[in-house]
Amino acid sequence: MLAMMTLGGYAQVQAGAKLDKGNAALKKDNGMTKQELTTGKAGNSVELQDKAQQEERAIDHDIKQSVAQNKGKSRKIFGHDIFNSKLLSFEPNMNIATPANYVLGPGDEVVINIYGGSQKENTYQISKEGTVTVPGYGPIRLSGLTVAQANSRLRKTLGKRYRSSNMSTSVSSTRSIRVNVMGEVSVPGTYTLSAYATVFHALYQAGGINNIGTLRNIKVFRNGRQVSVVDVYEYIMNGRLAGNVRLHDNDVIIVGPYESLVDIAGAVKRPMTYEMRKNDNVATILNYAGGFANDAYKGQIRLLRANGDEKTVFNISQNELKSFKVMDGDALKVDDMLDRYSNMVEVKGAVFRPGLYELGKEVTSIRSLVKMAQGLTEDAYPEHAVIHRLKDDRTKRVIAVNIKDILDGRAPDVQLKNEDVIFIPTEADKTKARTLTISGEVQFPGTYEYAENQTIEDFIVQAGGLTDAASTAKVDVSRRILNPSATQAGNEIAKTYTFTLQNGLLINPEPGFFLQPYDQVYVRRSPGFEAQRNVTITGEALFPGEYAMVRKDMRLSDLVKTSGGVSSYAYVKGARIERKMSEDEKLRMKSILKAMAHQNTKHDSIIVDNVVLGDTYYVGIDLEKALAKPGCPEDLILRAGDKLFIPEYNPTVHISGDVMFPNTVSYVPGKKTAYYINQAGGYGNRAKKGKTFVVYQNGHVSVKGKGKIEPGCEVIVPSRPDRKGIDLSALVGMGTSLASLATVIVALTK
Repeated sequence: MLAMMTLGGYAQVQAGAKLDKGNAALKKDNGMTKQELTTGKAGNSVELQDKAQQEERAIDHDIKQSVAQNKGKSRKIFGHDIFNSKLLSFEPNMNIATPANYVLGPGDEVVINIYGGSQKENTYQISKEGTVTVPGYGPIRLSGLTVAQANSRLRKTLGKRYRSSNMSTSVSSTRSIRVNVMGEVSVPGTYTLSAYATVFHALYQAGGINNIGTLRNIKVFRNGRQVSVVDVYEYIMNGRLAGNVRLHDNDVIIVGPYESLVDIAGAVKRPMTYEMRKNDNVATILNYAGGFANDAYKGQIRLLRANGDEKTVFNISQNELKSFKVMDGDALKVDDMLDRYSNMVEVKGAVFRPGLYELGKEVTSIRSLVKMAQGLTEDAYPEHAVIHRLKDDRTKRVIAVNIKDILDGRAPDVQLKNEDVIFIPTEADKTKARTLTISGEVQFPGTYEYAENQTIEDFIVQAGGLTDAASTAKVDVSRRILNPSATQAGNEIAKTYTFTLQNGLLINPEPGFFLQPYDQVYVRRSPGFEAQRNVTITGEALFPGEYAMVRKDMRLSDLVKTSGGVSSYAYVKGARIERKMSEDEKLRMKSILKAMAHQNTKHDSIIVDNVVLGDTYYVGIDLEKALAKPGCPEDLILRAGDKLFIPEYNPTVHISGDVMFPNTVSYVPGKKTAYYINQAGGYGNRAKKGKTFVVYQNGHVSVKGKGKIEPGCEVIVPSRPDRKGIDLSALVGMGTSLASLATVIVALTK
């Protein structure tokens, strides 16, 4: 039976039903009168009303969501893409024999073939006047005739001369025609097509139907008269080409707007939007959608319709599919079947064939279910199985059963109910997964599953064995202390055992020492192990390259000596070290930057957070003193990864910063800073003269007046900040390619 109601009415009925049901339940459980329930004496009326309103809102949300899904901006209209496929152009086949009903016109070339008593073949083109001129006969009118009619006329006209011969007429080349495609197509206009072209080919040339165009009522006009109506759905659904006529010159194809679009969603095979004709019913659109999906609920279809100022919901039964007419804007929803079973029980856990089973034939009880599942597994723990059972209100309850007693006959069998789920645990389920952990100098440290009677040696082998850095003198095992009978917390929480290894075996192990669940094994790093460390020397060394550190306290002079000394072109005073920045140094550098930015703006703090510090920095050294007196404070101890660069002599000085013309000039011995600033045009307008500093090739920095100019150095003149203060970006911009960020900060804060 058709159930029709407005959205508000539907929600009120649903909410009212739930309210009545809730009232009845409360009355039954608590013995309250109807008056107490409605007046709120029991304190639950407001709660039930709130729940009813929630149900109403949920129903309204479900309907709106369904309509939104079906009527989204990107909805797909069935059939609209048929004229957009590159593989389906509907182009006429020009290699077939000319159809007998083909109508001739100006521009067609006809072949007149005479055979039999006489042999003759001539080709003639139909003129603009619609005639062909045959020598000896004059013009013969063929335009407007079909091929069969033209053959009869020529036979009648020429037959007097060729009485003993046969005659045939064919078309060797067809004319072109011009067709107008108007209305709701992608590219309306006039198209030049083959005379064999049909309506479908013209629509393809026009780019297909647009979003508001009709596929069901495409009209063809010829000489002001309608000659055909095309329904594309007839072709798509049934393969019929009725109405897809061959076009004539000056035909007009008009694609009007659609009359009715209806959405269908949910459990159908082809959910989308369909164009429907007047008086089409629900069964028709269901057929267009390919019918119900295999998981569809076929008892009813929900239809949403806009009626004036509000929406209406219809529930359409199977008996009404052919009688209920659809309208433009309707949205149909086919629900899925319920996610529940009518005759199912399930067994999980320690049986050989867990899964779903049919309730009612061979399976009616616990005993028969276990038998159907081919019995319990060897590790089953059947004494504490449970049944998860749904109550009448679909809430769950748990029932504990001793399946072992049932199977042994010591307890009565338990009858099963629909949708019961039986879980039979294993012995391992009694406790959480037991593990062992190993860390330190093994190939694969981590957590492993516990196995009984496992030794330390076995566990180390399981973890891939020892690394080269492992110490065999100290292997620790930490074991938690278990005292289930304790009545108060103790201070001792674990016990540690220490062992020594030799050839992978324990030396003097404790008798019967096996690992226990949750033991933690630590393989210590040998204090005598050091990974190989390398340093590099480049530039003007006799044998530049990478060298191994043979001692932890290897110094600059040692590296230069190992590399064969310096070349005659070396500028030892300009040597510097490039050193890898440790994580600790990166943290300290960011802390310095943040502290400096904090006194400016919040924006600078954001910049600091995004600053990517380099992986290396330069260390200022005095290689000349280090080589002159090895072991002195200037003879730095090297660090793994250090790169010592010894430049060649550079007889220039670079001037940069707030000067008139940043420049590079020749080094003149004895000249001071002012001389070189003058070589760059003098100070700029905002130059901070008193803070001028010099950066040397070796990374050292000195302020104006405290250091002399040397070859290869750079004179930097900072600028005065504006009124808003110097920000971090300007500060970082003062650095040069020769000075590290840390060096610049130190120089500016002196």
